[in-house]
Amino acid sequence: MAASPLELVLARDRILVVASVVGLCLLAWLFLVHLTLQMETMDGIAARMMGMQTDDSLSAFIATTMGPGAATLTDASVNFTLVTLMWAVMMIGMMLPSAAPTILLFATLERKSRQHGISGRTAAFVGGYLAIWSVYSVAAAAVQTLLSHTHLLSMQMAATSTFLAGLVFIGAGLYELTPLKDRCLTQCRSPIEWLPRHMRPGRLGALHMGMEHGIYCLGCCWVLMLLLFVGGVMNLIWVAALALLVLAQKLVPGTLVLTRITAAVLVASGIVLLVHPLLPAHLLPWQ
Repeated sequence: MAASPLELVLARDRILVVASVVGLCLLAWLFLVHLTLQMETMDGIAARMMGMQTDDSLSAFIATTMGPGAATLTDASVNFTLVTLMWAVMMIGMMLPSAAPTILLFATLERKSRQHGISGRTAAFVGGYLAIWSVYSVAAAAVQTLLSHTHLLSMQMAATSTFLAGLVFIGAGLYELTPLKDRCLTQCRSPIEWLPRHMRPGRLGALHMGMEHGIYCLGCCWVLMLLLFVGGVMNLIWVAALALLVLAQKLVPGTLVLTRITAAVLVASGIVLLVHPLLPAHLLPWQ
C-alpha cells in the first residue's frame, strides 16, 4: 500500500530531525577529539603557557587553568568561558543522543498537529534542553577551576586524590538508589506519556518544555557527570563509556535492574579506592 502524503512528509521530517541531532553530536565529538589531540601535545602547550600566549588556541586556555593561574583577571575570565564552552560541547555529545527519542516524538506530534513542515518549536525545544545543560556546564567549569587551583586535578583533568575519587564513586552510586533518580529517569524514559501532559503552545512554550525535560535529565544524570573528574575530563574512552551508560539507562528495558547494578559497581569501586591506600602492599590482590 502506497504511503499517504502525510506519512511521506512525516518520514521526511523525521530524517531531517535525525540528521540534525546526529550532525550536532558528530560536531561535538569531532571538537572533543581535536581538543584531546591538542591537549596531548603538552610540550607545545607548556611553551605557550610560559610565553603567556593565551590567545593562541582553546587548548592553551584550558592548559592555563591546569597551571598556577592566569596572569590577569581578563585572562582568568576568558579562560573560564572557554572551559565552560568545552563542557557545553561535551554535554551535547554525551546527552543529546539519549534525548533523541523525545525530540523525534515531539517533532512528529508537531507535524501531525500542524499539517505543514517542522515549525520552529522543535528547534526551541532542543534549545531549551541544551540551555539546562549549558547552565550545568558553568557549574562544572567552576568546580574544575577550583579543583585545578587546589591541585586536585592532574594535567589530564583527572582526580589526583584516590580519596576524592572514591568519595565521588560512592556518592554517584548512592544517588542511583534515590527516589529522585528514579523519578527523573522515569520521566526521561517515557516521552510518549510525558509530552502530551506537558504540551504548551507557541515557541516559548516549546522552549519551556525543552527546559523542563532538560531538568529531569539533569536530575537523572548530573552525579554521573561528576565521574568525569575521576576518569579524566578529556579521557574520551571514559567520556564515551559514561555516555553509553546514560543512553542504556534511558533506552534499555529493565532500567531498575541496570541502575541497581550501576550503583553496586560504583559503590564497590569507591570503596576499593578508599581502602587501597590503607592496605599493606602484600595484601593487595594485584601485588
